[in-house]
Amino acid sequence: MDKLNILTVNLLFSTLVFWIAARIYLFPRLAALEPKVVLLPILLLHSTRHLGLMFLAPGATYAGIPAQFAYPAAFGDLLAALLALASIAALTSNSRLARALLWIFNVEGSVDLVDAIVLASVWNASPYMGAAYWIPALWVPALLVTHYIVFVILLRRSGRGQRGR
Repeated sequence: MDKLNILTVNLLFSTLVFWIAARIYLFPRLAALEPKVVLLPILLLHSTRHLGLMFLAPGATYAGIPAQFAYPAAFGDLLAALLALASIAALTSNSRLARALLWIFNVEGSVDLVDAIVLASVWNASPYMGAAYWIPALWVPALLVTHYIVFVILLRRSGRGQRGR
């Protein structure tokens, strides 16, 4: 192995750790929990995705971070944060829009993360991450696992799939 991308290793191992935590602590109890009880903490976590704007902040990243990665990652995260906040409002007020907003949030947020991972790899963004390195090394894995959990809840409530865990 000529070149080991440490960021990729960190992303994969952190995702594994969050997945193990979900398998041990959440999935065995998921059927007994009210969906809102699980969804609200997840949405609160995703509401902090405005922090993805750090990819545009000098000092948080090194000069030269590829704009082809930084702008889509930053604004995709901002949109996910806004959708998470809208989902919280809809869920806590028992709005009929809650389910639709949850789907929109979860699809957009998931696509944003996959897109950011691909763009970071294609444009070799990891050497320019600077202080923002913790975002893909720790935070993105937690976001990926929690997006999966939201899909499980949404699909269960629609009568599809108890599988996939």
